[in-house]
Amino acid sequence: MLKQLSFRLIVFSLFVILVSAACGKGSGGSGGGGPVTPPTPPAPTEDAIVFTYDIDPGSNIYAALGTTQEVKITVTSKMPTAGVITDIVVKKDSDGSTVSSSTLAASTMVPINGMITNLATNVVCTATITVKSATTPTNTSTKTFKIARK
Repeated sequence: MLKQLSFRLIVFSLFVILVSAACGKGSGGSGGGGPVTPPTPPAPTEDAIVFTYDIDPGSNIYAALGTTQEVKITVTSKMPTAGVITDIVVKKDSDGSTVSSSTLAASTMVPINGMITNLATNVVCTATITVKSATTPTNTSTKTFKIARK
Protein backbone atom coordinates (compact mmCIF):
# COMPACT_ATOMS: atom_id res chain seq x y z
CA MET A 1 0.00 0.00 0.00
CA LEU A 2 2.88 2.34 0.72
CA LYS A 3 4.32 1.48 -2.67
CA GLN A 4 1.06 2.29 -4.37
CA LEU A 5 0.79 5.63 -2.51
CA SER A 6 4.37 6.57 -3.45
CA PHE A 7 3.69 5.71 -7.09
CA ARG A 8 0.56 7.87 -7.13
CA LEU A 9 2.43 10.74 -5.48
CA ILE A 10 5.21 10.56 -8.09
CA VAL A 11 2.70 10.47 -10.98
CA PHE A 12 0.77 13.40 -9.49
CA SER A 13 3.98 15.42 -9.00
CA LEU A 14 5.03 14.82 -12.62
CA PHE A 15 1.56 15.86 -13.79
CA VAL A 16 1.77 19.13 -11.80
CA ILE A 17 5.27 19.88 -13.14
CA LEU A 18 4.20 19.26 -16.76
CA VAL A 19 1.06 21.39 -16.44
CA SER A 20 3.05 24.22 -14.81
CA ALA A 21 5.69 24.11 -17.53
CA ALA A 22 3.05 24.13 -20.28
CA CYS A 23 1.27 27.13 -18.79
CA GLY A 24 4.51 29.08 -18.50
CA LYS A 25 5.34 28.80 -22.24
CA GLY A 26 2.89 31.44 -23.46
CA SER A 27 3.49 34.07 -26.12
CA GLY A 28 4.27 36.67 -23.52
CA GLY A 29 0.78 38.17 -23.77
CA SER A 30 -1.32 39.22 -20.84
CA GLY A 31 -3.38 36.07 -21.04
CA GLY A 32 -6.46 38.17 -20.38
CA GLY A 33 -8.39 36.70 -23.26
CA GLY A 34 -9.78 40.13 -24.16
CA PRO A 35 -10.62 41.29 -27.65
CA VAL A 36 -7.86 40.87 -30.21
CA THR A 37 -6.87 44.03 -32.08
CA PRO A 38 -6.26 43.23 -35.74
CA PRO A 39 -2.93 44.41 -37.14
CA THR A 40 -2.93 47.74 -38.94
CA PRO A 41 -2.82 47.19 -42.69
CA PRO A 42 0.27 48.64 -44.37
CA ALA A 43 -0.11 52.05 -45.95
CA PRO A 44 -0.56 51.88 -49.70
CA THR A 45 2.65 52.60 -51.56
CA GLU A 46 2.86 55.31 -54.16
CA ASP A 47 4.15 54.83 -57.67
CA ALA A 48 7.63 56.25 -58.18
CA ILE A 49 7.41 59.80 -59.47
CA VAL A 50 8.19 60.26 -63.14
CA PHE A 51 7.96 63.65 -64.82
CA THR A 52 8.84 65.57 -67.97
CA TYR A 53 9.37 69.28 -68.63
CA ASP A 54 8.89 71.31 -71.78
CA ILE A 55 12.41 72.73 -72.07
CA ASP A 56 14.50 70.49 -74.30
CA PRO A 57 18.07 71.63 -74.71
CA GLY A 58 19.10 68.21 -76.04
CA SER A 59 22.81 67.92 -75.34
CA ASN A 60 23.27 71.69 -75.65
CA ILE A 61 22.52 74.71 -73.51
CA TYR A 62 18.94 75.95 -73.67
CA ALA A 63 18.89 79.55 -74.95
CA ALA A 64 16.43 81.64 -72.95
CA LEU A 65 15.25 84.81 -74.70
CA GLY A 66 14.96 86.95 -71.57
CA THR A 67 15.76 87.20 -67.89
CA THR A 68 12.90 84.82 -67.11
CA GLN A 69 11.97 81.46 -68.57
CA GLU A 70 8.75 79.57 -67.93
CA VAL A 71 8.97 75.81 -67.50
CA LYS A 72 5.98 73.44 -67.57
CA ILE A 73 6.37 70.24 -65.56
CA THR A 74 4.13 67.26 -66.21
CA VAL A 75 3.94 64.30 -63.82
CA THR A 76 3.54 61.26 -66.08
CA SER A 77 3.35 58.64 -63.32
CA LYS A 78 0.26 58.18 -61.15
CA MET A 79 -0.12 61.37 -59.13
CA PRO A 80 0.22 60.90 -55.35
CA THR A 81 -3.06 61.54 -53.56
CA ALA A 82 -1.83 64.70 -51.80
CA GLY A 83 0.01 65.92 -54.90
CA VAL A 84 3.61 66.87 -55.48
CA ILE A 85 5.89 69.67 -54.32
CA THR A 86 8.21 71.08 -56.98
CA ASP A 87 11.59 72.74 -56.35
CA ILE A 88 13.40 74.64 -59.10
CA VAL A 89 16.97 75.72 -58.30
CA VAL A 90 19.24 77.45 -60.83
CA LYS A 91 22.97 77.88 -60.13
CA LYS A 92 25.80 79.47 -62.11
CA ASP A 93 28.21 76.89 -63.49
CA SER A 94 31.14 79.28 -62.96
CA ASP A 95 30.92 79.61 -59.17
CA GLY A 96 27.92 77.57 -57.99
CA SER A 97 26.06 80.64 -56.70
CA THR A 98 22.27 80.49 -56.77
CA VAL A 99 20.63 82.54 -59.52
CA SER A 100 17.04 81.65 -58.63
CA SER A 101 15.21 79.23 -56.39
CA SER A 102 11.53 78.50 -55.94
CA THR A 103 9.36 75.92 -54.24
CA LEU A 104 5.91 75.43 -55.69
CA ALA A 105 3.10 74.45 -53.31
CA ALA A 106 1.68 70.94 -53.44
CA SER A 107 -0.33 70.42 -56.58
CA THR A 108 -2.34 67.60 -58.11
CA MET A 109 -2.90 69.48 -61.38
CA VAL A 110 -0.69 69.17 -64.44
CA PRO A 111 1.09 70.85 -65.98
CA ILE A 112 2.79 72.58 -63.08
CA ASN A 113 3.96 76.03 -64.17
CA GLY A 114 7.31 77.13 -62.81
CA MET A 115 9.48 80.14 -63.49
CA ILE A 116 13.23 80.53 -63.76
CA THR A 117 14.30 84.11 -63.04
CA ASN A 118 17.37 86.35 -62.91
CA LEU A 119 19.08 84.88 -65.99
CA ALA A 120 22.06 86.98 -67.11
CA THR A 121 23.28 87.23 -70.69
CA ASN A 122 25.79 84.52 -71.66
CA VAL A 123 26.01 83.11 -68.12
CA VAL A 124 25.68 79.32 -68.24
CA CYS A 125 23.62 77.86 -65.43
CA THR A 126 22.41 74.45 -64.35
CA ALA A 127 18.71 74.20 -63.54
CA THR A 128 17.65 71.39 -61.20
CA ILE A 129 13.99 70.41 -61.00
CA THR A 130 13.00 68.15 -58.10
CA VAL A 131 9.48 66.77 -57.83
CA LYS A 132 8.57 65.05 -54.56
CA SER A 133 5.44 63.54 -53.09
CA ALA A 134 3.67 65.78 -50.57
CA THR A 135 3.04 62.78 -48.30
CA THR A 136 6.12 60.62 -48.91
CA PRO A 137 9.20 62.88 -49.05
CA THR A 138 11.44 59.96 -50.03
CA ASN A 139 9.45 59.54 -53.25
CA THR A 140 11.36 62.05 -55.40
CA SER A 141 12.61 62.50 -58.92
CA THR A 142 15.23 65.02 -60.09
CA LYS A 143 16.29 66.25 -63.53
CA THR A 144 18.80 68.88 -64.61
CA PHE A 145 19.55 70.88 -67.74
CA LYS A 146 21.81 73.75 -68.83
CA ILE A 147 20.32 77.17 -69.51
CA ALA A 148 21.69 80.62 -70.44
CA ARG A 149 20.17 83.89 -71.62
CA LYS A 150 21.03 84.79 -75.21
